[in-house]
Order: sequence, then structure tokens, then C-alpha cells
Amino acid sequence: MQAPQSTVDPAEIAKFEAMAAEWWDPNGKFKPLHMLNPCRLDYITRQIAGEFGRDLTSQRPFEGLRLLDIGCGGGLLSEPMARLGATVVGADAAEGNLPVARIHAEQSELEIDYRHTTAEALAAAGEQFDVVLNMEVVEHVADPLSFLAASRTLLKPGGLEICSTINRNPKSFAMAIIGAEVIMRWLPRGTHEWSKFITPEELYELLRNAGLKPVDRKGFVFNPITWNWSISERDLSVNYVTASIKPG
Repeated sequence: MQAPQSTVDPAEIAKFEAMAAEWWDPNGKFKPLHMLNPCRLDYITRQIAGEFGRDLTSQRPFEGLRLLDIGCGGGLLSEPMARLGATVVGADAAEGNLPVARIHAEQSELEIDYRHTTAEALAAAGEQFDVVLNMEVVEHVADPLSFLAASRTLLKPGGLEICSTINRNPKSFAMAIIGAEVIMRWLPRGTHEWSKFITPEELYELLRNAGLKPVDRKGFVFNPITWNWSISERDLSVNYVTASIKPG
């Protein structure tokens, strides 16, 4: 059997492996993700609860749901999903991230199945999930359409994919690259490539071409005065997130 073609970009993987030890340092190189995480989790949990009829006020509302966190890194999203009751597989093509993720999960007394693998390999193995999280990954792969098609294959009919990325425009260049990498030095220079950023219209087209049905999109907006993130119905100018369904 021929091995599945991978959309992994080795240069992109090397960037994140070099920062692996800092995943759980809220003031380290992943500070932007730690700041954004409450906002991401609010969107993710609401979308999952709405799609599967779950009560977020219950103790483990996602019990019985199988969830894949693609590009899981150190587990910043995998761990809260496990706490909410989901059966979580965390997949990352950067092998150096996984020991950090496994140790932190063990310290947190959480059972998470972390794997050094790709979306394409999981799809070829016939893995199936109710939810696929695809957060800040699509702008780092070599072939976004093939990557999203593999993600769709991984979903059960009626399953939910949540995909976030960065818009491509002068404002995103100023904020995500000049601001975050040069001025604030939150991330090493070269972490992002502006040419790989994807507009919301382009992402919706990619999702549809991959066989998914987009049902929602929102912006993640950073306020430099209050120093926090919020979800916006209209402002998708820099960071944004989408929800899509695999037709049943």
C-alpha cells in the first residue's frame, strides 16, 4: 500500500520544534497563544455544544465525543477538551512537541493520545472523529486543499471541523508579523510567512472544495488597550475562525 502523500512543510515543522520546550510558559515564545486561548476555547466549546446538543454547564459535556487536535503542539487545546470529557487524540508532525505535551498531560492527570503523525496518515488509517480542531495550522502546510480534504476524511458524517488562521492583507502583515515578531518579539522572526496567509473568502472556497459545508465564521480581535482578545461578528481582518460540517 502506497504511503499517503503528506502536506507537511519540513521548514515549518523545524520552526516549532525549536520552540517546543516553551509551550507551557505563558510568558515565553507562545505567549500570543496563551493570551488567545480563552477566546479560542469559548468559540470551540460553543460550536461543539451547539452542534451536538451538549450542556456546557454540566461537568463533562463532551463525554462520548472523539476529538482530533491537529497540530496540537504542547496540548494547549487538547487538555481542556479532555477535561470537558472528550476522548482526545493530539497529532503533531513536529515530534519534539510531543514529549512536552505528554509530560504536561501526565502532570495534569489527563489521558490524551498524543501521536507523531499527520492528518493524511490518520485518514489513510481509517481514523474517524466527531470533531477536528484545525487551529493555526492551515497557513503552515504545503498544500492547504489536500490538508483540508484529509481533515474532512477524518470526520464522521455530520462531524464538525473548526479551522482558524490569519487573513492576508496589510493589517495582518503589520500586526501578525511586524507587531508580533519584530516589535513585541512574541515570536521568532520568520514564524509566519505573509504570503501563506489565507483570506476568509479563500478559506471558505477551500473548505467547500474539500467537501465541507462552512456554517460560521468569526474574528478574533486583539485590543491593545485592554490587552485581551474577544470574538467579533464582523472584524475578520487579522485572526479569524470558521466552523464547517461534513455532510451526512
